[in-house]
Amino acid sequence: MAERKHRYEVDVVWTGNTGEGTKTYRSYSRDHEIRAEGRPPIPGTSDPAFRGDRTRWNPEQLLTAALSACHKLWYLHLAAEAGVVVTAYEDHAEGVLVESADGGGRFTQVVLRPVVTIAPGSDPETAARLHGQAAEKCFLACSVNFPVEHEPTVVVGE
Repeated sequence: MAERKHRYEVDVVWTGNTGEGTKTYRSYSRDHEIRAEGRPPIPGTSDPAFRGDRTRWNPEQLLTAALSACHKLWYLHLAAEAGVVVTAYEDHAEGVLVESADGGGRFTQVVLRPVVTIAPGSDPETAARLHGQAAEKCFLACSVNFPVEHEPTVVVGE
């Protein structure tokens, strides 16, 4: 297949000017909205450790969620191709960010813990093996500079 480019446009609009702008570190809210045409806005902020609002999504959660969702989408695709019938999929993903002394930081890993339920007659070994293939295909996991690990559980449904 020939190489194809895809573009993704979003707008991030800061909504946290409380009247003084960034006059001081405490004078503004970290709130923003992530917007894209034809979609509901995503309320964003910073991590609560950095004066963010606990009721809004922060970039670290969104990165972790994006890696989990990308893996899931590839997994479901590969399962369909392999004849594994998935009837439920749930992931408890965890990202680890290490903050450095200068206030910067970086993700050191994300661990995906998908629990996949398959229909009776589907092969559990194939279902488990497909996670490795999904990891190799996930566009986002292939783009980050930290490991994205997988601790899958396969359950045969009734």
